Amino acid sequence: VMVWLRRCTHYLFIVVVAVNSTLLTINAGDYIFYTDWAWTSYTVFSISQTLMLIVGATYYLTFTGVPGTATYYALIMTVYTWIAKGAWFSLGYPYDFIVTPVWLPSAMLLDLVYWATKKNKHSLILFGGVLVGMSLPLFNMVNLITVADPLETAFKYPRPTLPPYMTPIEPQVGKFYNSPVALGAGAGAVLACTFAALGCKLNTWTYRWMA
Repeated sequence: VMVWLRRCTHYLFIVVVAVNSTLLTINAGDYIFYTDWAWTSYTVFSISQTLMLIVGATYYLTFTGVPGTATYYALIMTVYTWIAKGAWFSLGYPYDFIVTPVWLPSAMLLDLVYWATKKNKHSLILFGGVLVGMSLPLFNMVNLITVADPLETAFKYPRPTLPPYMTPIEPQVGKFYNSPVALGAGAGAVLACTFAALGCKLNTWTYRWMA
């Protein structure tokens, strides 16, 4: 009974984290609309996606103990996002906007670290966290390269109900030294280690609670 209870808890965790990762990722696509604040938003959203990916992927990876499950988790996130984006497309949203599977290469790096360090949890947290944190903002740039022109998209899908506090006042030229990838990668590398540790800890808590 306890084994099945633990398994069910584990699957519940995976579904909850993966669904929330997907929702966060879908909303993270909004930086395309805020053309004046695109780089600022891009940096923040890159970090948020990094953290959501690594906490779920690390949890899944350490739970199964099988290198490859982090990539599988990223695939779950990708498929969920495609399904949700399909639903949004039917409501009139542009479909060519964040549908690229940007999490997969970062998750592969996480699996590689786990495998290369012979399943050493502390190495996974440190090296895996740094690699995912530094790589995802880079891969996320693929989103900006492959999607339609932001201005064209903004005019095609206007937001008449944009609240006053979100209305851009002036273009933020030179924000973040014109390097959103570098800033996102730097912050992501530090924060992802913390979230990788949280992913490992969630496992410990699940086992202790079910024991």
